[in-house]
Amino acid sequence: MPEMHVHVERDRCCSSGQCVMTVPEIFEQDDQDGLVRVRRTAVPAPRFAGVRLAAELCPGGAITVTEDDGAGTAA
Repeated sequence: MPEMHVHVERDRCCSSGQCVMTVPEIFEQDDQDGLVRVRRTAVPAPRFAGVRLAAELCPGGAITVTEDDGAGTAA
């Protein structure tokens, strides 16, 4: 079974909110500083495409996505 995990580097976040608008089930913005926070590091399969898109849209490059195809091969 494929797996995906997501990590953010808050020091690279520029608070654009693209990730939150794309996948609010996974990302949120901190009320104090506006920086991204991950709500769930293990991404459910129905959200894989959205998380990939959020990483592409992130202007600060703060989102890292790791994937395992289920056969032990990480991408």
